Amino acid sequence: MEIGKKLKRLRQEKYLTQDELARRCELSKGFISQLERDLTSPSIATLMDILESLGSNLKEFFNEDEEEKIVFSKEDVFEAEEEDYKIEWIIPNAQKNSMEPIIVELEPGGKYKEDSAHEGEEFGYVLNGTVIVHIGSKKYKAKKGESFYYKANKNHYISNPGKTKARVIWVSNPPMF
Repeated sequence: MEIGKKLKRLRQEKYLTQDELARRCELSKGFISQLERDLTSPSIATLMDILESLGSNLKEFFNEDEEEKIVFSKEDVFEAEEEDYKIEWIIPNAQKNSMEPIIVELEPGGKYKEDSAHEGEEFGYVLNGTVIVHIGSKKYKAKKGESFYYKANKNHYISNPGKTKARVIWVSNPPMF
């Protein structure tokens, strides 16, 4: 870890000059300059004083958690194909999250596998075609531009009654796919 670069970034985020930080910590501007260029290393006590002046602490400073990925591209998509449908996992490893979005593409006359009743909720948005949402013994029709949302406390699945492929963004909470 390059302590100096990280200290400099924190100082600049607080809009402080090296001189201002040095005065707050009772250090010299030259020492702060050397620290930021990794030419010297501070004692633990000095580093704690500097971090306190910057509104941080040792735990936060040395925490190197990887930044969470926010935007995903086509290269991140994982696909699986069955006879009646294709699934695209559009967020990698989403099963570790509280919801899991996928894109389901149903062939004409095809159906997605039936899920047993479970805790949670399901949401879908029809991108193309028409689907029938089967919840228990009831059926609901949703066409392009429409969405569906239901509690997953009954067996459920979707089917494509049309003559063209249907594409649906489907989100399950908790992850089920």
